[in-house]
Amino acid sequence: MPSINVVNTTGQEVGTIDLSEAVFGIEPNEAAVHAVVVNYLANQRQGTQSTLTRGEVSGGGKKPWRQKGTGHARQGSTRSPQWRHGGIALGPKPRSYRYTLNKKLRRLAMKSALSAKVAEGDMIVLDAFTMDAYKTKEVAALLNAIGADRKALLVMPEKNDKVIASARNIPGVKTALVGTLNVYDIVNADKFVVVKDAVAQIEEVYC
Repeated sequence: MPSINVVNTTGQEVGTIDLSEAVFGIEPNEAAVHAVVVNYLANQRQGTQSTLTRGEVSGGGKKPWRQKGTGHARQGSTRSPQWRHGGIALGPKPRSYRYTLNKKLRRLAMKSALSAKVAEGDMIVLDAFTMDAYKTKEVAALLNAIGADRKALLVMPEKNDKVIASARNIPGVKTALVGTLNVYDIVNADKFVVVKDAVAQIEEVYC
């Protein structure tokens, strides 16, 4: 059973916590993590790109020249794809890039991402963290104190608008609740910072 030190907001160790072997101690499955990350990025695509076909560009109603006898190749419209200002052949049209993966694979990827952070020493557990005012400086000072001053994902046990708004102004820092965690954000963060109460929630969901 893996264990990890618990620190306070000044970066001092105040105890340890035992983590679930089934959630934080498995052998990471890189293929599952890759599949889920690609799925997440695909689902973020808007799919609004669009090009005009020869039937949608303006003009081109008249045949440019007669069929035979000119020495030119036969042409039926000045809006065919080979003409300047012509339509686009086989260009992209609006579509959805969304697709789904089965739940078993998604759970495996989440456990793999969590276990990898523990194995690499990039998971930090906070004893508690609350804010009474909107202060970006407080969040920045916390992250500096615990060594997570670069790209960090801060996971809280419950929603705190002051923490979310204060962390939003710091480049590379994201906040999440247990219910909004995703594999991409975990993998993309240099440090995975979790409030102690949120650890129990994660284990309850993924055990």
